[in-house]
Amino acid sequence: MNTNFVAELKWRGMLHDIMPGTEEKLSEGMISGYIGFDPTADSLHVGHLVQIMTLIHFQKAGHKPYALVGGATGMVGDPSGKSQERNLLSEQALNHNVSCIAAQLAKFLDFGSSANAAVMVNNYDWFKDFSFLNFIRDVGKHITVNYMMAKDSVKKRLEGETGMSFTEFSYQLVQGYDFYYLWKNHQCLIQMGGSDQWGNIVTGTEFIRRKDAGTAFALTTQLIKKADGTKFGKSEGGNIWLDPAQTSAYKFYQFWLNTSDEDAKSYIRIFTLLNQEAIVALEQEQIAAPHLRAIQKALANDITIRVHGEEALQTAIKTSEFLFGNGSLTFLQGQSAAQVLSVFEGLPHFTLSKQMLSASIPIIELLASHTSIFPSKAEAKKMLQGGGVAINKEKIESEEMLVTNEHLINNEFIVIQKGKKNYFLIQLVN
Repeated sequence: MNTNFVAELKWRGMLHDIMPGTEEKLSEGMISGYIGFDPTADSLHVGHLVQIMTLIHFQKAGHKPYALVGGATGMVGDPSGKSQERNLLSEQALNHNVSCIAAQLAKFLDFGSSANAAVMVNNYDWFKDFSFLNFIRDVGKHITVNYMMAKDSVKKRLEGETGMSFTEFSYQLVQGYDFYYLWKNHQCLIQMGGSDQWGNIVTGTEFIRRKDAGTAFALTTQLIKKADGTKFGKSEGGNIWLDPAQTSAYKFYQFWLNTSDEDAKSYIRIFTLLNQEAIVALEQEQIAAPHLRAIQKALANDITIRVHGEEALQTAIKTSEFLFGNGSLTFLQGQSAAQVLSVFEGLPHFTLSKQMLSASIPIIELLASHTSIFPSKAEAKKMLQGGGVAINKEKIESEEMLVTNEHLINNEFIVIQKGKKNYFLIQLVN
């Protein structure tokens, strides 16, 4: 065994609940365990990272992780933590989401050929031919309505205004059968998940006990909240996705870099694989020079590399240096148009015809007529005279300057800087 799995979760501040006997069972040798991911979208987001990290630690401790992608449960919708029923997706949409999520999980877990190689499963495979009558006979009879009604996820919804459909009420039976199926067919002895999943997980252990007199175990992790009480994983633009097409590597990197000092101290433990010694050293470095934000940088670097790769991290760092410091634009050379646009995601963006540059454009015309970087030529001229405008990081020395094809980055882009921190991207297309 490489590490003690439960001890690892404890010092990292991740452990919430654990069923009696679980730690002792884990100490006996390699066991299999699983976490489920509902395919409600075609990408996971940073809110899923706690469970991904749990599986990583589980595997590093010498155990065998199963990642269950819920093609079947995604058709039902988990009521845990929800105030109203989710929209149900079509089978086609769910299949697409499942394949995308499977590819993302493969970035984090070792799915090789070792004894404790990770395994991906889809509960649609064992539910697709399970008839309703067989389900209520073989599963429903083992769990009483009284038992199901006592769950917090059920009680909260029944006390609310929207109530709960039978579809959602049955969710814990479906998830409970998942645990039973994996216990029976893959020897999965433990299910893990967020603390809001405790009720669903122990329904599985209870079903295993009642149906086959078997023993199974449960463990949950803390739900992550920001120190100020706001929800973790959200930005002004919504979720922070692991898919670079939905959240650029730069925006992803900035999400972690802008973490508060208090949150960073817990996030560095939860979301990275740095050991205690390295984290304590970072904390001491932060105390000695808080303005350097050593913990935030280590946090952002570690997670961005694992999600997006080394090259994307370097682009994100250079983008940050450009936008917030004195970095150059040379890092953009050779990047595709899509990559450049993702780098400057969120900046004001203007699209013009490349033909306009064939005879050159006076800089004031570009700034105030062809774009709305300045509301008027007079204002553009005034700021140009004051030396407050730059093109591709080069200060514009003359208001008479002409913009030509030579100013294009990658033969397509111009970056205008107005003042110290206001940037605008101009794209010239054929």
